Amino acid sequence: MATKLPPILRAYELDIRNLLSNVLLRGTIDLTVSVKTEGASKPMTVNTDLAAFYYNSMKQIADQLEIEQDNVLSTIMRMPEVVAADQDMLPEEEWEVVKSAVEEAARNLMAHRKHEGDALHSDLQARIKNIENLLEKILPHEAARVDKIRTRINQSMSEYVGKDKMDQNRFEQEMIYYLERMDFSEEKTRLSQHCKYFYEMVAKEEIAKGKMLGFVIQEIGREINTLGAKANDATIQQLVISMKDELEKAKEQILNIL
Repeated sequence: MATKLPPILRAYELDIRNLLSNVLLRGTIDLTVSVKTEGASKPMTVNTDLAAFYYNSMKQIADQLEIEQDNVLSTIMRMPEVVAADQDMLPEEEWEVVKSAVEEAARNLMAHRKHEGDALHSDLQARIKNIENLLEKILPHEAARVDKIRTRINQSMSEYVGKDKMDQNRFEQEMIYYLERMDFSEEKTRLSQHCKYFYEMVAKEEIAKGKMLGFVIQEIGREINTLGAKANDATIQQLVISMKDELEKAKEQILNIL
């Protein structure tokens, strides 16, 4: 948490930090508070030591760059903390006004986070659901995929070796071995399980879940990549590409989760 407070509020910095920590819970917070006084009822003081420091620094720069030093005084008087209210601490009744303003800003920020969180929740579930739907679309192509592979290998063997010279038993053994290596049943099962686990993680009431969801997304991506590598079918490859697109969109959304 980074706070930028005027000197008059420095005594309340710990109170402000505790207030924000209790309301906002997580995330990086940058808070800037400025207190403006109206009228001449509150005397002001000039920090001459700080003004002299600013002047010497500006003069050194101006001399090095050989530029005019017009209006240096007016510039110095606008520098932070050169001119301040002639009091060390904001009165209690005025502090209560500042405190209420900080609390309202924190509540508004939490309401905005809640609204964004609901939208993220819906979008992430939709992305994972799309991946599940694409996985379902692969199923009708599996049997045809195996037949295509078998036919293609059989034709290649007949062309280069000759059908009459093939050992059919050995050919079937090799075919089984090859098809087993291309089987992605386990990948489909694990992908489906990871998707269900993702839903469970999203539904949990835990405050910090961004990293955990990121880990689950990585596992989903690993299964999709392996499935695509084993597909050896143009239609299935197209479905896998669509899965990857949905996964990338989910990854982008997870970066917004605390």
